[in-house]
Amino acid sequence: MSKIAVFFAEGYEEIEALTVVDLCRRAEIETLMVAVPSDEDTSGKEEVTGGHGITVRMDITLEKVDFDIIDMLILPGGKLGTEGLEQNALLMAQLDSFHQSGRYISAICAAPSILGHKGYLQDRPACSHPDFESHLKGAIIRSDNVTVSGHILTSRGMGCSIDFALAIITRLKGQSTADKLARSIVYSK
Repeated sequence: MSKIAVFFAEGYEEIEALTVVDLCRRAEIETLMVAVPSDEDTSGKEEVTGGHGITVRMDITLEKVDFDIIDMLILPGGKLGTEGLEQNALLMAQLDSFHQSGRYISAICAAPSILGHKGYLQDRPACSHPDFESHLKGAIIRSDNVTVSGHILTSRGMGCSIDFALAIITRLKGQSTADKLARSIVYSK
């Protein structure tokens, strides 16, 4: 069974994060909601509040994640949430490790800016929320809802959340699983 980790920092974009969690769990992908601590709370906490005041109980805190058994790292957007993710040294070290070994990394909305800042997108097609395209250093900017380039998946924003989740499911469980799930939730492009 595939296992993914979705990282939640204070101010995350609720729809982007929770759509991935919901649809991936429906596709029987083991999905961890991971609390990413802020500078003020270095131990992490069990609940994280999104950018629109929705607080969600997490499955695990960052320092307890066994990254060796994770198949994909997923970074939801939200300006404050993205900043919180990028400021966490442990998460950034794991992102580097996944990138260097060609393991899956996915980011949506503002979060692809992290990949741009790290130089992962050089000469790769990528997308993000239009306000963050200038942060996609060296990328070939696309306006597709989701862009897949090797082991990196990027997406534009909240309105693309279902497409983003289905792209993740396609990578881990195949197109037929993603198509079946799309039909079950009455989703069509």
